Amino acid sequence: MLKLYLPCCRNNSTFAIRFSYASIAVDLILKIRQYMKRLHWILLLMILLIPTESISAKKKTEKSDREIWCDVMYRMAAPVLSNMSEGLLKQNMLVELSPTWDGRNQNVTYMECFGRLMAGLAPWLSLPDDETPEGLQRKQLREWALKSYANAVDPASPDYLLWRQENQTLVDAAFLAESFLRSYDALWMPLDSITKQRYIAEFTDLRRVDPSYSNWPLFSATVESFLRKAGAPSDTYRISSSLRKIEEWYVGDGWYSDGPRFAFDYYNSFVIHPMYIEALEIITEAGKREKIGNMPGCNFHEAIRRAQRFGVILERLISPEGTLPVFGRSITYRTGSLQTLALLAWRNWLPEELSNGQVRAAMTAVIQRMFGDGRNFNTAGFLTLGFNGSQPGISDYYTNNGSLYMASLAFLPLGLSADDPFWTDASQSWTSKKAWEGEEFPKDHSYHKE
Repeated sequence: MLKLYLPCCRNNSTFAIRFSYASIAVDLILKIRQYMKRLHWILLLMILLIPTESISAKKKTEKSDREIWCDVMYRMAAPVLSNMSEGLLKQNMLVELSPTWDGRNQNVTYMECFGRLMAGLAPWLSLPDDETPEGLQRKQLREWALKSYANAVDPASPDYLLWRQENQTLVDAAFLAESFLRSYDALWMPLDSITKQRYIAEFTDLRRVDPSYSNWPLFSATVESFLRKAGAPSDTYRISSSLRKIEEWYVGDGWYSDGPRFAFDYYNSFVIHPMYIEALEIITEAGKREKIGNMPGCNFHEAIRRAQRFGVILERLISPEGTLPVFGRSITYRTGSLQTLALLAWRNWLPEELSNGQVRAAMTAVIQRMFGDGRNFNTAGFLTLGFNGSQPGISDYYTNNGSLYMASLAFLPLGLSADDPFWTDASQSWTSKKAWEGEEFPKDHSYHKE
């Protein structure tokens, strides 16, 4: 027993308060139990809250497909246009040449870089300004682009491009012309009259180049098609003869031969389908003139149907993991291999076999796989020679890292507004993903004109 003697306030006496060790122990145990109960509920509540917080945080940081595309496109474009708008591209671009470079003037690099980038970027820059993060990025790029266009044809600018020396100029002038065709109101119309006159003069001078007997006639056709749209004197023969030849080289099931001999590569997507369709669109007035006397067989609507079949093939080539088979020359053009699929999506020409959700999901998977880790950019922020990383050994003799901006051609659907079904429809598994995961998927069939 424990006795405590405490003074009594009333009579100055003392009285004893007796406590037993047992009662203290019982009371202590009860208090500990109460505390443990509270602790139990606190811990339980914390456990329950952790997943919620984690999911919430994930939702805040997880980017939409469109945000992923915008980020990659901005990263690709910003070093080029920010420098060129100030006349500093030639000074600051970290140039890489193929180990088997054929000795042509390496200044072709800058023409290739700018022209090819703009052909893919143009549709995105056509969208109106807004105050979203994307809108601010887009506005900045457009401002840089317009200044860059002016510098490209200004003989007084350090970034005046190599217009009059190499035949290669025809190729990349065609991509510049294509950028104007794809964004006429946003990129061509705002240019000052002197700059416009300079482009017309440079484009006209390219008639000096005799196109190679391959996909090259389409470059002539594209340049002349733009001149025709701009109301400048154009060479109709260079358009019609080029389109007739491409039509002769159609081999069936959505494929064209790249010249008299067929090659299994991605040039149907890099060049042939898009430029054939776009030149046909100009000369046939978007198909209103179905039959042109000197162009038998050249049909705008049929060209789209062939491209749709080729788009189906491209979609099926995308693996469940978001990879593409690596075959053919110029594989360093990376996502440029998806241009035909991108064009179909942007122009709302996707065939019934391909939904917006599956095409967007498939293309996003490839873009993430290709650009998600940043390995395709060199130390100065420009694309590096290779397919997925620095792989200069796979470069062809004509390849420099300016050539690689064909990769931008996969991003044409950014020209669709953010509320377009291409971006808002729910993601869906693409064909090969369905097939390899044991789901039902549509059987394939060849395309032949009925």
